Amino acid sequence: MISAPVRVVSIAGRMALVEPTEQSGCGGCASRESCGVSGLGKYFASRRKTIAVECDAQVRAGDALQLSLSEGDLIKAGLLAYLLPCVAAVAGAALASGYGDVGAVLGAAVGASAGFFLARVSNWAPRVVVQTGSIKGETP
Repeated sequence: MISAPVRVVSIAGRMALVEPTEQSGCGGCASRESCGVSGLGKYFASRRKTIAVECDAQVRAGDALQLSLSEGDLIKAGLLAYLLPCVAAVAGAALASGYGDVGAVLGAAVGASAGFFLARVSNWAPRVVVQTGSIKGETP
């Protein structure tokens, strides 16, 4: 399982709006002050986005949660989002290559668009497990 600590921003029914907690770039060592990766992490941390997750637990704004995702779901999401459009683009280019280079480019564009469309209409989403509790290194 791949896990990430988040903090609840707001609650609406069974949906919790959460944002990732601020962490350094990779969190791999104690030299965060002199690490270039940590600097990038601090730069991008100001642009954190909130996401909505379904949560059956009784939580309120400010609570710490742990989101978990299985490796299999992560791989499936990556294949659906990246591999399907690429394979469709190559197939489109191969089918339209008989019309010259312009045809191959247009075929690739149509194939990639079709791949993105198929990924979108599949309506598959990875299953995210929400666990309540404190975030590592934080006292409740």
